[in-house]
Amino acid sequence: MKLIVIGLGQCGGRIAEEFVRLNKRAQARRRIEIIPAAFAVNTDVADLSSLTLIPADYRHRILIGSRRTDGHGVGKVNELGAEVAKEDSDLIISAIRSQGGALETDGFLVVSSAAGGTGSGAIPVVTRAIRERFIGKPVFDLIVLPFQHEESTEERTIYNTALCLKSASTVANAVVLIDNQRYVTRDSTLQNNLSKINSLIAEPFYDLLCAGEESKPRFIGAKTLDAGDIIQTMKGWTVIGQGKAPPPKAGLFGNKLHFRHQGVRVNRVVQALEQALSELSLDCDPKEAATALYLLSAPTKEMRLELVKELAAYLRTLAPEAVIRNGDYPEHRASLCVHLILSGLRSVEKVRGYYSKSAILVSQYSQRREEDASRLDDMETLTKDLPSLL
Repeated sequence: MKLIVIGLGQCGGRIAEEFVRLNKRAQARRRIEIIPAAFAVNTDVADLSSLTLIPADYRHRILIGSRRTDGHGVGKVNELGAEVAKEDSDLIISAIRSQGGALETDGFLVVSSAAGGTGSGAIPVVTRAIRERFIGKPVFDLIVLPFQHEESTEERTIYNTALCLKSASTVANAVVLIDNQRYVTRDSTLQNNLSKINSLIAEPFYDLLCAGEESKPRFIGAKTLDAGDIIQTMKGWTVIGQGKAPPPKAGLFGNKLHFRHQGVRVNRVVQALEQALSELSLDCDPKEAATALYLLSAPTKEMRLELVKELAAYLRTLAPEAVIRNGDYPEHRASLCVHLILSGLRSVEKVRGYYSKSAILVSQYSQRREEDASRLDDMETLTKDLPSLL
């Protein structure tokens, strides 16, 4: 599957760079292309200047809202981010068309954080603009949810997140939810931690995109997972994850056809699936999924039909009402890897939490405005008899 990636805001731009890195890896190791083009869009010149992999020309690093912000961002006001995106959306569409690849791409991936200003406000606007201009191409939004400390210390974070999620969910084919907090590691500098998180966010997409583009016959699966499978799976609220486990050691039981060797192989595959479930991009109940997809990547000599069947049977018990699609991807890697997508989630507890908290905040904001207006009226009443120096 080929995706054009558009990163909005600081967070979106840096994750877009991780997809560029994945594409370079696919080109070097597999001689295939999975990201025909990547763009970074921002209202902040400094953020655009900090990128290293996306070309520095104005067609790839797109500054919007310069008349409003002078290149200094929107100050976490995502309503302003939405306004400047509306005004300058033609710049983004023109850049995509000028670079080519739009006709051959299978879809678009638009990336941003939910809590910021530019990305949070621009993502529903840009998503809608792309869908209107590139009819028939699916547009997936990848939205990164805030850290816990941001939620607890900044009221605007909750409000921005709820507004972003509500708006994006009405225009995107699917919204891939990423919970930043699930990727936090201790004893690491902030910069290293964020870089690691961005890499972990992009990594689960790698084999999923490569599987259908593979050109070497020995690495083409018996059941190839291609763009159509992914497009038909990803609808509405979506989470993604991957898990790995080592294959059985060669010669562990002498003859590789030994029944114990096969038992270990099955256990390792189930172990990889359980890890993928535990490391989903957002905690959710698989029973809420309307669709699911898994890809088994394994050394060619370890790939067996019974492993795919075992995964299907296990996933069916976890997501009994989901339409399940699958594929296999034989490789020369040294581990068994399961990539998992759960989509069409009927209920997402964390999203519900943002909506309920923001409803309270809206009521509080309204009350504060009334109180502030009342105080101003009182001040004017007290000073009405005083002369003015102006």
